[in-house]
Amino acid sequence: MASRVVEAAAPLPVSVVCDDDDVADWATSVGAAVIWRPGRGLNGAVADGVAALAAVGHEFVIVAHGDLPHAVDLAWVADFDGMTLVPDRRDDGTNVVGVPARVHAAFRFAYGPGSFSRHHAEAERIGVPVRVVREPRLAWDVDVPADLAEPSWPST
Repeated sequence: MASRVVEAAAPLPVSVVCDDDDVADWATSVGAAVIWRPGRGLNGAVADGVAALAAVGHEFVIVAHGDLPHAVDLAWVADFDGMTLVPDRRDDGTNVVGVPARVHAAFRFAYGPGSFSRHHAEAERIGVPVRVVREPRLAWDVDVPADLAEPSWPST
C-alpha cells in the first residue's frame, strides 16, 4: 500500500518519516528520502516531518498516509493556497493533509478518531483557508481487515 502512495505522489519528491530500520530501507529503495524521528508518535512525527521539509525550502507539504491502497494522484493537493483536507470515507479520520509551509509551526496535528473535525477546526483557528475534498480513492484507508475488500468504483 505504501508503495502505491509513493507512486501516486509522482512527480513530487517524497519523504518518509519513520523510526524503523526496515521502513527506512524500504523508503530508500523506492527513491524516497528518510526523515528519522524516533519515539515521536504519529502527531509528533508528522509535525517534525513537515517542519523539516519547510526548513529546507519546501513551500507546501502533502501528508499522505501509507494505508491508501487506491491512491492514484496526490499532486493536485498542492494547487490550493490554503490547507486541503481529504477525510476518510467515514468523515472521521484525515487521510491526506495539504499544508502551506508558512503555517506549519502554528498548525497542531491531531490524528486519531475524530481527526478530520479537529484538523478542520485547527485550520480555522489559525486563519488558513480550508478546502475539503472527498476523493473516494484517497478516502479509502485500511484500519481493519474488512477494509481490504475491494470497493466498487463508479465508472469514469
